[in-house]
Amino acid sequence: MERTDQRSTCPTGNSPPVAVREVVCKTILNRSGLGDYSLNCYTGCTHSCVYCYARYMQRFHPHVEAWGEFVDIKVNAVETLTRQLRRAEPGAVFVSSACDGWQPVEAERRLTRRCCELLLDRGFQVNVLTKSDLVLRDFDVFAGRRVRIGTTVTTFDDGWQGLWEPHAAPVARRFRVVEEARRAGLATSIMFGPLLPHISDDDASIEGMLGRAADLGIDAIWIDALNARPRVWPAVAELLRRRAPELREPYRRLLFDRPTREAYLRQLGDRVRAAARRLRLADRVTACFTPE
Repeated sequence: MERTDQRSTCPTGNSPPVAVREVVCKTILNRSGLGDYSLNCYTGCTHSCVYCYARYMQRFHPHVEAWGEFVDIKVNAVETLTRQLRRAEPGAVFVSSACDGWQPVEAERRLTRRCCELLLDRGFQVNVLTKSDLVLRDFDVFAGRRVRIGTTVTTFDDGWQGLWEPHAAPVARRFRVVEEARRAGLATSIMFGPLLPHISDDDASIEGMLGRAADLGIDAIWIDALNARPRVWPAVAELLRRRAPELREPYRRLLFDRPTREAYLRQLGDRVRAAARRLRLADRVTACFTPE
């Protein structure tokens, strides 16, 4: 990607100034293991989630700013997608895999909306995963089309959610997204994860999450465990150092001590499957982790 411009802005009312760059991309629709394709109109995400796996993007697109303090806008996203769609075989597109396609900057730029419209017009399926209720704006584009609307929930505790996902929408607003999607006749999904050790991975939390999904009639449910992806542990360790120092060493063992991690993932999988059976959700729940 080539940088064309740089400026600073404040994309959310309660966030610090964020470095915003306009860049030119060569491709926007890319093959992905999360579907046939993925689409990301932005690099970087101002939701600033501490556990965000997309932090690895800084290995390929270095920034002087910390993750969550910058966003690159792919200003030619619509034109690039239009060109790629001349040859691309229709399939399922995950929006978005390395950013939130509906983060605050999308309210002004509308790139994700325009790209989704192009994909749907060409017969692609769009699978949305977001932590923002800005996606409700685009239900006029999605109505009656091949779209699945999903959101991510890590914990029901507002205090912990504010620490781990400081600039994402509150959980109540995320649930409203899937509720409105159901009312609109759209397919729905939810990602419960990463489950936070000693915070949202106990039996009561798991059953509460799955129970809420059952009440909402969610079509597909995924559950993930916390992973030590590149650049994630330093951010997690710093949060725990400041807010829950007693958890720092247990987290380190669960992430990096192989026997401890394998036992934890086996037990977590057993408890997830047991809760799914109790709630008659076994056919809709997928655990996205296995003992390593």
